[in-house]
Formats: sequence, structure tokens, C-alpha cells
Amino acid sequence: MRSVTYSMSVSLDGYIVGPDGGFDWTVPDEEVFRLATDEVRGAGVHLLGRRLYETMLYWETADEDPSLGFSTVEFAAIWKSLPKVVFSTTLSAVQGNARLASGSLAEEIKRLRAEPGDGDIAIGGATLAAEAAASGLIDEYRARVYPVLIGGGIPFFPRNEGRVDLDLVETRTFTSRVVYLRYRVAC
Repeated sequence: MRSVTYSMSVSLDGYIVGPDGGFDWTVPDEEVFRLATDEVRGAGVHLLGRRLYETMLYWETADEDPSLGFSTVEFAAIWKSLPKVVFSTTLSAVQGNARLASGSLAEEIKRLRAEPGDGDIAIGGATLAAEAAASGLIDEYRARVYPVLIGGGIPFFPRNEGRVDLDLVETRTFTSRVVYLRYRVAC
């Protein structure tokens, strides 16, 4: 069965976006960008909320810019071809290899897990991940922890979620001082 993974960049105090909506502190160096590229390469489908979908629209045409380096063009090509499911109550259409969700998050995940196919079911965006976590649908948490305290904003982990025991799968420290933590939900 396909695993559901939640992966984002996060501040040391647990936020993916600051109180002002900014996330400029998450600009990855080449090593961290390679990790993010490998994660996207390992996904079979990506579930996104509207805000993250709109942020990631940049990557739908980024590979057409001849001034970009190989790793950026590579990520754009992988992202562009990756099937995406967008959860939104306000969008009436989406672009590229994306479709609007036709059911609830739980229904979509159940359907995607039942389908044959390779790759993880990746979830992006804290609001959507919080809904999945509250329903016990996340199998793995992956955090790229940046050495910065931002004091508030949108949290990586949902608030008011019950206890979830985790098993450490992998940890890596990059030269940029970013620490990668990968945990699987304990059975």
C-alpha cells in the first residue's frame, strides 16, 4: 500500500510560514534542494491545498527559462509531470498535470491507496496535512528544520492533535546547518 508522506521546510520553533506570511528563510542550498528533488521524484501523486498549489504554479513553466541551472530545470520537469490533486473550495479550474479533488481528503487518499502505482502519496501544506493527521492518514513526517526562530505563523504540526508515536527513520545534517528528520508513524 502506498504511504502518505508530509514533507515541508520548518523553522526550529515549528512554523512553515512566518507571522507575516513570509518563508524567505526556507531558500534551500544545493544539498537541501537535491533532497527536495529526490522526495518529489519518489512521489506518485501530490495532494495540495489552494495556497500551496498557487505558490507551486511557478514550477509549471520554470523549465522553459534557459538561464536556470540544471538542478532547477530538473526539479521543474519532475514537478510538472507529477500528478497533482488540488483541494479548494474557491478554484474552478487548475493547470498542468493537476485536477481538483472530487471527494474529501480521506476519500481521495483511500482511492489513491487502492490504485496500482508506484510512489508515495505526498501531502503539501499545513492545513491539508492537519486534516490528514487528525484522521490518522499520515504515515511519515519529513521535516527540513532550518536554524531560525520566527516566533509564530502557520505551524508544521497540527495543534490539538492527539499523541502520535513516531519511529526515527533517517536524520541528516547539511553544511547549511539544515537538519533533515524523517519519522514513520509507529504501529
